[in-house]
Amino acid sequence: MLKPLALALLTLTAPMLTAPAALADDLRGTGDLGLIVEREAGSLLVVDRSERAAIGRIEGLGDLSHASLVYSPDERFAYVFGRDGGLTKVDILTRTIVKRVVQGGNSIGGAISDDGKLVAVSNYEPGGVKVFDAETLDLVADVPMGSKTVGIADVPGSRFVVATWDTGEVWVLDHAADPAKPVITKLTGIGANPYDALLTGDGRTYIVGLFGEKGLTAVDLWQDPPKATRFLPDYGKDQPDLPVYKMPHLQGWTLADGVFALPAVGLHQLLWVDAANLSEIARTDLAGQPVFAVARPDKREIWVNFAPPGNDKVQIIDVMTHQVTDTITPGKGVLHMEFAPRGREVWLSVRDENRVEIRDARSHEVLAEIPARAPSGIFFTDRAHQTGL
Repeated sequence: MLKPLALALLTLTAPMLTAPAALADDLRGTGDLGLIVEREAGSLLVVDRSERAAIGRIEGLGDLSHASLVYSPDERFAYVFGRDGGLTKVDILTRTIVKRVVQGGNSIGGAISDDGKLVAVSNYEPGGVKVFDAETLDLVADVPMGSKTVGIADVPGSRFVVATWDTGEVWVLDHAADPAKPVITKLTGIGANPYDALLTGDGRTYIVGLFGEKGLTAVDLWQDPPKATRFLPDYGKDQPDLPVYKMPHLQGWTLADGVFALPAVGLHQLLWVDAANLSEIARTDLAGQPVFAVARPDKREIWVNFAPPGNDKVQIIDVMTHQVTDTITPGKGVLHMEFAPRGREVWLSVRDENRVEIRDARSHEVLAEIPARAPSGIFFTDRAHQTGL
């Protein structure tokens, strides 16, 4: 038999145990969610992967014509970097803007520190990098670099790495000791006009693409000080450059089975480079000028989309044979591809047809479509747990 005190406690706690059940239909995890940039409308479409459906929209984010975003470690908040210099923090569960600041004249990307406390923005105007408190969006550090900055990425240990277009440098900003006064490591002689970069998932290798000259540069961030190595200095040297209608996005470059798959600049080819010694091992002829070359999560295939006029196509390449195995035609203006975290399906934004197409990643059959307003970037929340994204 319960004693009076125990009975009273049970009576008091019973509603506390049962009340949340009434709210269960209103609860939603973040792991299945994602955001799709609606570039012309200045809005974000909130989507649920399991439902293959849009569940809401966040509006009022300004110019999203070259927008990217990163997620907080808990996957609830996204930080959106707009072309108008806007940095916007959004809550994907309440589908609201938490705070928005216009921090520059033209921002081109950003990153979040591995502890989720700092958000860094790289700028064309006024150049350099600005770093903000992730909670409040208050300015923490302003790092002038005398140049447009590109290819910013987070590095383990509260660090960021970025390349400079005008001066051909790579800067590493270490905010671990004092977020407001980062320790700066600067590498010069990287090459002419770095236009974008990628960081491997282990945080070791930062690869910089060059627009002003042939070749690329790899920076080994595990070395102290970091070591830069030029590679592929002659690719395309004996071939006429084709018009570059859209620059490859290097965060779409990929490392699969110890090999980098790199979209060539000014060539209709995919370059295959041994990650251990940075030597070229093969090339794959493509249907057009590649923009993104994205690995399926199991690294078995590379999916490539293209600049105009062939941007209605996507080609699938076998990693082992380097051969094109399929060409699909989702529709006009395929701007971005995003795989489900375990690779079961792939979502493709078809900008000019105002829709997102979802395909089985192995059979390539269409599973569903979602209406969207001129969609571009697709970002699932699993990115919160990946270095360099």
